[in-house]
Amino acid sequence: MTGILTGKNLLISGVITEASMAFHTARLAQEQGAKVVLTGYGRLSLVERIAKRLPEEAPVVELDVTDQAHLDSLATRVSEFVPTIDGVLHSIGFAPAGALGGDFLATAWNDVATTVHTSAYSLKALAVAALPLMSSGGSIVGLDFDARQAWPAYNWMGVAKAALESVSRYLARDLGPRGIRVNLVSAGPIRTMAAKSIPGFSGLEDAWTGRAPLGWDTSDPTPVAQAACALLSDWFPATTGSMIMVDGGFHALGFAEGESAAR
Repeated sequence: MTGILTGKNLLISGVITEASMAFHTARLAQEQGAKVVLTGYGRLSLVERIAKRLPEEAPVVELDVTDQAHLDSLATRVSEFVPTIDGVLHSIGFAPAGALGGDFLATAWNDVATTVHTSAYSLKALAVAALPLMSSGGSIVGLDFDARQAWPAYNWMGVAKAALESVSRYLARDLGPRGIRVNLVSAGPIRTMAAKSIPGFSGLEDAWTGRAPLGWDTSDPTPVAQAACALLSDWFPATTGSMIMVDGGFHALGFAEGESAAR
């Protein structure tokens, strides 16, 4: 059976463990017919081990999105495995401890700069690095967490996510004439390695599960992966600059402290 990504070559960043939303996107993308190349940073051997757990082992290229030399050489290194790229998944974010939790007002600029560089500017950096292999257009999808309100303890990562959302719109403007769509998937809280670093995450996921109209399973990244794969396919040919909400409908109701999910 032909999948919605048959014949597509995808570059997927952010795979760290099998719980990663990026891992599940890569898995589903392969099941839908795509050829996948992963990027990894730091403990590259860990990413290579995880790559073997996909339906088809995927090659891994090293990428530090804050290293210009890595970005400049990315297209050349990826082309060793695929001649072109049809889609890119940006699943990258990092905040030093001082920028996530703690005192928002006391966070040092260096920590803020690192957070914004890694979590927001990197979307533009990755897009530009992939451009030489996207001459026939394609789709760039970023994973997001709704930054339209101030979340407890999320602090400067929330600011970085707001910047990510703005970057995606400007990229959509500038890459549209090249036939490249740029969209975000705003996911509800998922119990990943990154989530464990967020102070008070358990309280957030409890509130989400009880409040989302459709319910929300914080242990299941599949709905997020399905949305990402749909956007990476040709099924959204006229959608760009958008943020697709995959959160069980939580965003439509919001959450007030002390408010019951029941009406």
